[in-house]
Amino acid sequence: MHTLLARLVICAALFGFGSVVSTSISAQTPAAPAAEAAKPAEGTPAAAPAAAPAAPKADKPKSAAEENPFGFRAMLEHGDAVAKITLAIMVIMSIGSWYIMFSKLYEAAKISKQAKEAEAAFWSAGSVRAGADALKEDSPFRFIAEKGLEATQKHTGLLGQIDLSDFITMGISRAIDNINSRMTDGLAFLATVGSTAPFVGLFGTVWGIYNALVKIGVSGQASIDKVAGPVGEALIMTAIGLGVAVPAVLAYNFIVRKNKVAMDQIRAFGSDVHSVLLASANIKK
Repeated sequence: MHTLLARLVICAALFGFGSVVSTSISAQTPAAPAAEAAKPAEGTPAAAPAAAPAAPKADKPKSAAEENPFGFRAMLEHGDAVAKITLAIMVIMSIGSWYIMFSKLYEAAKISKQAKEAEAAFWSAGSVRAGADALKEDSPFRFIAEKGLEATQKHTGLLGQIDLSDFITMGISRAIDNINSRMTDGLAFLATVGSTAPFVGLFGTVWGIYNALVKIGVSGQASIDKVAGPVGEALIMTAIGLGVAVPAVLAYNFIVRKNKVAMDQIRAFGSDVHSVLLASANIKK
């Protein structure tokens, strides 16, 4: 009886020890990595890689007009009828001034050339008539010579009672005055443009600033971007006025100087023709 009981105790002890050993071995064995479980089976297609983010689009370079929205073009687009009429007046002034400049400079150069021709051809002729015929028809020196000859031929009747020297002087003086009048044509326009164009431009500026202030007052915004644009557009008018006036003033002074030199040559020629005609008339008597 005792022997059977001892055997049962020993078997129970051995069974409990085996259970403990198996439990400790299973606890020490590492679990399979999660990557092995997640590994796709063979033959299964791999997932496509994520699409790369799209590169940002480069900004389109802005043109000069877009970079400066308050320039000359903006002034034309946003200006009212008064501003556009003022600009048109200054454009007309500028075109007229440049036309007169070039025409008068050409005329001065032409007279200078005709003076040299008269010096070479007229005084080497045998008579005043032959000398006048040797000059071009549009030459002011030929015009003076012909007026002098005409005075000697008209010195008859009541006009014959006037002294011949005085009568020839009258004819030549009238011819010189006529030439001087033609040479000064257009100078009054240059003087007018030079003196009034800055004020016309200033009027455009004042009108533009007035309209800008009205718009700012209506909108209730007085930030720098709301003020700088309209005021800058208005100031362009002043710049245009100065750009029209300065060339006109410079051209006026230059042309007046050239005309003075030409008229000195014409008056000297007229005085010489007067002396020759008077001498010829005395010889005939």
